[in-house]
Amino acid sequence: MKLIHTTEATGHVICHDITQIKAGERGRVAFKKGHIVKEEDIPVLLSMGKEHLYVWEKKAGFLHEDEAALTLYEICKDDFMEPTDIKEGKINIVAAADGLLKVDKKRLLQINTLGEIMIATIHGNFPVKKGDRLAGTRIIPLTIEEEKMDKARELAGKEPLLHILPFILKKAAVITTGSEVYHGRIKDAFGPVIRNKLLEYDVEVIGQGIVNDETEKITGQILEYIKEGAELILCTGGMSVDPDDTTPTAIKNTGAKLVSYGAPVLPGAMFLLAYYNDTPILGLPGCVMYSQRTIFDLILPRILANDKITGDELAALGHGGLCLNCEECTFPKCGFGR
Repeated sequence: MKLIHTTEATGHVICHDITQIKAGERGRVAFKKGHIVKEEDIPVLLSMGKEHLYVWEKKAGFLHEDEAALTLYEICKDDFMEPTDIKEGKINIVAAADGLLKVDKKRLLQINTLGEIMIATIHGNFPVKKGDRLAGTRIIPLTIEEEKMDKARELAGKEPLLHILPFILKKAAVITTGSEVYHGRIKDAFGPVIRNKLLEYDVEVIGQGIVNDETEKITGQILEYIKEGAELILCTGGMSVDPDDTTPTAIKNTGAKLVSYGAPVLPGAMFLLAYYNDTPILGLPGCVMYSQRTIFDLILPRILANDKITGDELAALGHGGLCLNCEECTFPKCGFGR
């Protein structure tokens, strides 16, 4: 810091909060630490009795908090993000498009453990809308060594810490299995639920097939919809371990590569995920029909962003994979799937 005459302070950065006190009022911060003095600020400062100011003295090898915040923003953002204005040395990052947010947690941790640097994000693998706040960046002190910021850049590498993957799969087919629906003994209740969830992402259902529990017919229906251009296959019914529940076998018989049959998520333990070449096939358990939030809500955004899911990632959902079925659901602003 250095002490200068207030009349010469234009363009300098204030090093501490300056409180203004008026008769009958509680003192308030009129100028915050890090504020860059403007010409019109000088009469106000003088009226507060500030003949002199402590300002930041720029030194070689050090960066001001505003400069550092810009560096951290550049480390984080991709082409689908934009910054807010710098305020008190902080930049917020907001989404410039709808999509699935991806966060590189490993590199984020490495940068946050450097000390004097902070990047705080929301959780990844969840959908975001244009305008949503994704992260905030700043340094803790007013100034920081350039060497430390260079280290942050080095740890970040060439890829941004955050990515938004646009939703690209827009055509789905639903295959409802079960003799009770096939023969008209009960009305299909699964289809409307699936259609409503897909509608949130502007996904078109190009067809819904209703077949009985014959394995060959289910397999044939899956392959026929893929041939017709479906980018996502959703199979409902027949997903339990009962001998007459044949949907998992029918999915395997297409030649699709099975990722997992079963997941440590409640509701949704009897979930199946497979890929026929690049086309995802989902076997949805019965809970999707009647539970407000299930594994389907955790997986669907990643599927529609064409973000391939591994068996290990499904297994990792066990931590946070228990939905508490709250009376007032706040998903995704809760712990489910996090």
